[in-house]
Amino acid sequence: MRFGLFIPQGWRQDLTGIAPADHWAVMNGLAQRADAGSTFDSVWVYDHFHTVPEPIHEATHEAWSLMAAFAASTSRVKLGQMCTCMAYRNPAYLAKAATTVDVISGGRAQMGIGAGWYEHEWRAYGYGFPAAGARLDALDEGVQIMKQMWTQGSATFSGTHFQVDGALNYPLPLQDGGLPLWIAGGGEKKTLRIAAQHADYTNFDGTPEGFAHKSAVLAKHCAHQGRDVAEITRSANYNVVIGETEKDVADRLAWIGEHYAATVPAKAASTVEDFRKGPLVGTPEQIVETLTGLQKLGMTYAITYFAEAAYDRSGIELFETQVAPALA
Repeated sequence: MRFGLFIPQGWRQDLTGIAPADHWAVMNGLAQRADAGSTFDSVWVYDHFHTVPEPIHEATHEAWSLMAAFAASTSRVKLGQMCTCMAYRNPAYLAKAATTVDVISGGRAQMGIGAGWYEHEWRAYGYGFPAAGARLDALDEGVQIMKQMWTQGSATFSGTHFQVDGALNYPLPLQDGGLPLWIAGGGEKKTLRIAAQHADYTNFDGTPEGFAHKSAVLAKHCAHQGRDVAEITRSANYNVVIGETEKDVADRLAWIGEHYAATVPAKAASTVEDFRKGPLVGTPEQIVETLTGLQKLGMTYAITYFAEAAYDRSGIELFETQVAPALA
């Protein structure tokens, strides 16, 4: 099993209380730590503009700016976004920007891509908020444009949502065939069909029951497309709340509650409950057992999020020393 690490960028209130002048040092320090070790195959950020669980005046750093910065400051780890919203950038432009990140990084950029969902930031930034079907159709069109840009060096496409006419992309990405495509989302009629057509990786529900179900749906779409589902690496995102003992786990959950209470007191309790219900909450032994079961279901790439990472690296260290080796 391979592991990714989300770098705190503020979207989930994970830089709260840290001076903006220190944000880059914190984010880059964690990325370089992951890069210097062997546990994490990749580092990740979210592509969002406004905080959750509600939009407030806290930092949220832009994803592709961070991709370029991490490309220059690291040398080993892959660089991903979970996930880029197709509608936030013209896909030809996005393919060009991503290619530059790939070149800067020496061929380590990934393309996490999805249809988008956060209505507040869509409307605030003037993107409107089309119906889900239209957003998914735009995702399908945009992926086709990006693949043309990366493989042919130019794209011409006339769709309902996007039109390009001879858009050039030189140099090509350093990776043969372009950036690996991580198509995120578990929509069973459209998203998983698009994934079956185009994805190198998927990213959907990480609970055992949900993962097994979405995997079965993906396999059906692959069969219809004449593609072997084994060609697609299936991944999921996980909030990791880890402690040596159950008391340590409870203490970490309490810290999460106190942390969110400082900025969104009305949402603190529900946020903690969301963390508590996650699959990777417990002692190292419990988390290893859960991941082993998920691996048997075909989940071979776990992208991990540690809420406390900007303030306390002990959870990451415990995961590195007592969880990851058991899944190697």
